[in-house]
Formats: sequence, C-alpha cells, structure tokens
Amino acid sequence: MRKILAYALLLVGGLTLSQTLPLVAPSLMTTLSPAITLLTLVGLAFIMIRVGHEFEIDRDDLKAYGKDYAVAMSAAALPWIFVTVYFVFVLLPSGSGMSWAAWRETLLAGRFAAPTSAGVLFAMLAAAGLAATWVYRKARVLAIFDDIDTVLLMIPLKMLIVGLAWQLGVVVLVMGILLWIAWRYMHALRIPTTWPWILGYAVALTIVIEIIYATSKLIDPRVPIHVEILLPAFVLGCVLAKPVRHEVGLDEKPATIIAGAFMVLVGLSLPPVLAAAGEGATSYTAAQAYPPAHIIALHVLAVTALCNLGKMMPLVFYRKEASLRERLGVCVAMFPRGEVGAGVLVVGLSYGIGGPVLTVAMLSLALNLVLTGAFIMIVKWLIKPRLPKGLRAVPAARRLTVDPSRRGPAWQ
Repeated sequence: MRKILAYALLLVGGLTLSQTLPLVAPSLMTTLSPAITLLTLVGLAFIMIRVGHEFEIDRDDLKAYGKDYAVAMSAAALPWIFVTVYFVFVLLPSGSGMSWAAWRETLLAGRFAAPTSAGVLFAMLAAAGLAATWVYRKARVLAIFDDIDTVLLMIPLKMLIVGLAWQLGVVVLVMGILLWIAWRYMHALRIPTTWPWILGYAVALTIVIEIIYATSKLIDPRVPIHVEILLPAFVLGCVLAKPVRHEVGLDEKPATIIAGAFMVLVGLSLPPVLAAAGEGATSYTAAQAYPPAHIIALHVLAVTALCNLGKMMPLVFYRKEASLRERLGVCVAMFPRGEVGAGVLVVGLSYGIGGPVLTVAMLSLALNLVLTGAFIMIVKWLIKPRLPKGLRAVPAARRLTVDPSRRGPAWQ
C-alpha cells in the first residue's frame, strides 16, 4: 500500500511540475525537456527489459496468444473509436462529421486512449504484491500487445496526415524483425542480467534509437524514423537468458527506486495543457473555439469514462480461465495510461492538431494518470481471497501454544 501511494504521489508530482514549470520558468523547462525525454525513455526501457526477461511463451499453445492479441487489439480499438466519435459529434461543432479534416485529425488525436501504460502498470502491480497472480500475467500480455498494436497503427495514421513515406515502411520492417528475433532467440543470449547491467542496456538502447531518429530527421524533418523504445527493450529482455542463480532481493530496491523516478518522469513528460490552446490555427481542430471551463471539465470526464469503458473487453473472454472478479481485475488493470498515450499527443501537436480536442485529450490522460493508484487498489480488492460465507479468519494476533496446566493446545 505504501509503495502504491508513493508511486501515485510521484506521478502527481511530476504531472504538477509539467504544467507549472512552463508558466513560472519557461526557459528552464525548455532546457530540461530533452533530458526529461531521454531519462523517461531510459526508465521505460529498464522496466520493459525486466518485463521481457520474465516473459515466457508456451510454444505448444500458440492459439492462446492469438486470442490474447485479438482481445488486446479490441481493447485498444474500442476506446479509440469511442473517443474519436465523441470528438467529432459532441466536442467539435455541428457538421464536423462531414469534414474529412475533422476525421483525419481526431483519428490521430483519439489514439491516445488506446494504449495501456505498460511501464506504469507493471511497476504498480508489482508494488501491490500481485506479480504472482493470474491478473498480472494476463495484464502483462494484453498491455504489451495493445501497446504494439498502437505503435503499428500510428504508421497508417501518420500517412493520413503526411501521405506515403518510405521511412514508415522502414519502421514496419524493423518491428517485424524485432518480433522474429524475440520468437527465434527467446532467452538464448547469455549476458549479465543484474540491475546495473540492465540499466546500462537501457541507456545504450535509448542512445541508439535517438541517434537513428536524429539522423533521419536531417533527411526529412516531417517523417523521421522513430522506433518506439517499448518494443526493442521488451525484445532485448525476451532474448536475455535466465541465470541459473539470481539474487532477486538484491535487485528489488534499485528497481523500485528506478520505477519511482520513472513515475515522476512520466508526469513531467506530459505536454503542457496550454500548448494545446495555442492561438495559431494550423489545422481544423486548432481553429475551433473553446467552450467554458466547466464544459471542458464535463468533456474530460466523459472522454475518460469512454476510454476506460473500451478497456472492458477482457470481461467477455477468459471465462474458463478465471472468475468474474479476476476478469474485471484485468479490465481495471488496463485503465492506466501514460508514456505511449502522451507520445501520441506529442505527435498530434507536431502536426498542428490543437484546440479543445487536444486539451480534452491531455486532461483526460492526466486524470487517468492521477487515478492510477486507485485503479491498482481496486484490482487488489477485486482479487483478494475471500472465505466462504459463515467462516471467519483467525486474527493474526492469536497463536496456538501449549498450556502445561492443560492436556491439549490452547489458543491465546
């Protein structure tokens, strides 16, 4: 409980700084922004390498993974569809449904609702002591799949904005090769796997990806080659061999500290909401007028509800594997949003998308971040073991002892 509360407070603290620093010290935030981005990527890479290292594939039951991917894809598509339709027919002016520009921009902006924050989710569930549960194992698979699905779908969405580009084809090819490597060489690479080494791998991966991104940006600044760190880091974790002996306890404290720092950085990485309210009308969405603040708040609540309603797909499946409460626990575990969703909004900003659409999206993302701790506590409550009716748990303070004045044991 303490660790979850600490993580939640760190998230909120980072989020608060991301919104206040640009107002009180804009030059400082501009200076720190590249470092924040890099450190966030390193933290995410560290978490995803560890997740991949724990990941196992049952090659005798591949149909189950096909089912998992279908569920994850549905759980990513439904929030996106719900939010996009809401943006077009409720938030934007009447008649926007007949505008191709409105659909094109909201399809991209609405994608923020699709991906579960894998890094935040895994750190929080582990902090809650749920790492050995069915809910954690299933949420891990679904969250990774829906993040991969989001990254893949961003490619055609970018094409809607900028047209066909060879760079996007390169990204698809790289992702395909990475997935093949994870499958072919699962836990085959024998190199050190203690936390300092994993942190070093995370730093090296981040540097390589950023160098590729910066180089490709020199060729064409509109469509750089950007492979999200999530997939390469996860694949590296998958190919790392499991050591014969591994002192897990020695790694837990540093991993907890890094996860806590990652929470702050995720909050700091969220773009300032005011950035979505700029005066420069460079697109259909950016040209729209802002409703009053209380109406914006209602839109944020509605969009957040739709985001999380779309994550309820696992409730319909896995009936033979888990109870209703466990399936509901997986659904709630999929609610947290974070770094990938924020990345979608940053892409939207770079293409001129703005106005009330992006403001509502950012505030909804922020609200989901703030509620992450509550979501995890709900999951913990849902899957808590329950005694049958009529039975009472024995208080922990009572213990069985032997009373020498009696013939048998006595409870104290």
